[in-house]
Amino acid sequence: MKKKVFEGAATAIITPFFENGEIDFEGFGRLIDCQIESGIDAIVAAGTTGEGSTLTDEEHQAVIKFCVEHTAHRVPVIAGTGSNDTDYAKELTVAACEMGADAVLLVTPYYNKATQAGLIKSFSDIADVSNKPCILYNVPSRTGCNILPKTVAELAEHPNIVGIKEASGNISQIAETASLTDDDFSIYSGNDDQIVPVMSLGGSGVISVLSNLLPKETSRMCKLCLKGDYKTAAKMQLEYLPLISALFSEVNPIPVKAAVAAMGYGSNTLRLPLTQIESIHKENLFTQMKKYGVKFKEENL
Repeated sequence: MKKKVFEGAATAIITPFFENGEIDFEGFGRLIDCQIESGIDAIVAAGTTGEGSTLTDEEHQAVIKFCVEHTAHRVPVIAGTGSNDTDYAKELTVAACEMGADAVLLVTPYYNKATQAGLIKSFSDIADVSNKPCILYNVPSRTGCNILPKTVAELAEHPNIVGIKEASGNISQIAETASLTDDDFSIYSGNDDQIVPVMSLGGSGVISVLSNLLPKETSRMCKLCLKGDYKTAAKMQLEYLPLISALFSEVNPIPVKAAVAAMGYGSNTLRLPLTQIESIHKENLFTQMKKYGVKFKEENL
């Protein structure tokens, strides 16, 4: 029986930067505290939303180490350690395990476009060197590579591979994955607009961008699903769609970085090739944040 890393909502947390591009660890610590105090169930550090792909090796490990130490076992910390280079992903995974991460998140290899056999070999090799649970991350819109349900089912046989963050957006595919895997294999929604649909198929929660802004509400939506109250959860899901849409008006994490900066955590600084949110999208994002009671100061942007 595989132990779940978490149930509910995990925040795919941003990495705050100063305007000069250096990591704002003070702001990072305050953001982590806010998340935990608001009832979030886990934190994902140095993932897509945390701009892990443009952090240097030293920064990547520093972000994970700081998150682990500052969280201090209050909630699980899941480290983003995936790569399109399997050997590099193995190095990152070993380092994250040594730093005390509770689990690792392994994105599908990007650019290379591996075959399904290649995915099985790559993920298995990484899981072999990990002494912590591994969660797969399927996001074909970003990577150009899709983990098919039968592949997930085969990978789920590995003792260290305990779940998947499913961001394909394909509910039929997610349903097939659920039908082919055991109940102890965790399926997490990777899309904030599909939390309730995925959990209604037996999913364990979400790895969320929305929860950077609304950790309490995102966690509550998941807990309602876990209690079987899908009617109330669905009402929340639909209620927050305009804010979710604003958060994905440009490629993630451009909008959420602007939003969290306005909330007082770091500056609105991203690593190229990502650039600041366009004014038309920023205006709508701020309008939606006000509508949903997110506290911020526009002058912080």
